[in-house]
Amino acid sequence: MFDSLTERLGKTLKNLRGQGRLSEDNIKEALRDVRMALLEADVALPVVKAFIDKVRARAVGQEVLQSLSPGQALIKIVHEELVHVMGEANEALNLHTTPPAVILMAGLQGAGKTTSVAKLARFLAEREKKKVLVASADVYRPAAIKQLETLAAEIGAGFFPSSTEQDPVAIGQGAIEQAKKQFFDVVIIDTAGRLHVDAEMMDEIKRLHAAINPIETLFVVDSMTGQDAANTAQAFNEALPLTGVVLTKADGDARGGAALSVREITGKPIKFLGVGEKTTALEAFHPERVASRILGMGDMLSLIEEAQHKVDHKEAEKLAHKLKKGKGFDLADFREQLRQMQNMGGMASLMDKLPGMGDLPANVKDQVNDRDMLRLGAIIDSMTPGERQRPDIIKGSRKKRIAAGSGVQVQDVNKLLKQFKQMQKMMKKMGKGGGMKKLMRGLPGMGKMPF
Repeated sequence: MFDSLTERLGKTLKNLRGQGRLSEDNIKEALRDVRMALLEADVALPVVKAFIDKVRARAVGQEVLQSLSPGQALIKIVHEELVHVMGEANEALNLHTTPPAVILMAGLQGAGKTTSVAKLARFLAEREKKKVLVASADVYRPAAIKQLETLAAEIGAGFFPSSTEQDPVAIGQGAIEQAKKQFFDVVIIDTAGRLHVDAEMMDEIKRLHAAINPIETLFVVDSMTGQDAANTAQAFNEALPLTGVVLTKADGDARGGAALSVREITGKPIKFLGVGEKTTALEAFHPERVASRILGMGDMLSLIEEAQHKVDHKEAEKLAHKLKKGKGFDLADFREQLRQMQNMGGMASLMDKLPGMGDLPANVKDQVNDRDMLRLGAIIDSMTPGERQRPDIIKGSRKKRIAAGSGVQVQDVNKLLKQFKQMQKMMKKMGKGGGMKKLMRGLPGMGKMPF
């Protein structure tokens, strides 16, 4: 996320190192580069102009603290202004009402509304311990109703059945009535989308909004549309009293224009980021954390939160107990570590949140991808329980069988066994008091990282 913007800003801010004071001369060129980086990231022009003016006003002539380089001083100013542009702090959903709290999801077709409904339902169930009912008022696409029913079953949420013959208002009211009778805490209503903003769609959703009076009206928008996302949000905001925005497909957005433009243009907070296709791939939007990611500082708080919610702590404790007793780390344990990594969003998500990853060369980043992790998992799954426990017995004929079973070459099996031995050594060090650097070196594809 925000890779290109992070790279451009990182290069610009590095150029100021070694200067004794931030002045008009040495900051002018840097701000020109920052401006170009933001424009190339598809940030709206008025937002860029206001941002640059504020940074310049604060930075020019400022004495640099003895412990800071000018580059660090400017990074601090840029970070604070990025946070200001994106909304200062996370704004959580307002669910303080007599149950059920009603959430209405609006947006254009293809923005990811239906998937976002399921993600939000799962988020509220797991993080807030809410009992959630979902319903689809998209009477134009039978597939959308079926999709939501399937997703609801997958995540364990309640589903209110609807059909294309019904009126969207009747669906919304019926879902709320069922929620009251069955004591649901939250009702999330999915709505129809269009390929563009049109009067008919707006009239329908206004009528639905007036009938169900939701406490939250969230606009779902594809972050990869850049500043168009902010403009579309503004159009919806003029028709509906929006309370917040959900930015989808943020994991594929290397620019970041939408995240930096939406709040400034609409005045509405970004409440969530969709960061993948899975129903677990939804993050609360924290402006200060996203600003840190953009500037290559990482986001350890989000990483810790993900570990708390997505790592299987019983498995982790079992492994720690096993290592403490002096029992060896085997391939079954290695497989479990890969599974835990995938639960946390994979290597791409982890690297996005670790400090300093923005400084890594592109060729090093390319060595680390989630396809490799899936391949490693498939190889281990093709082994017998005995082979996972005693990898030393895996010789010629066994390697051929494992390679054939997992659809890879024998050299891939050899590569896995080599990486596993590195992981074994690392686990011994961790037992003696290791740390993040040792852990990262032991992960697949991370051995060549310049820590």
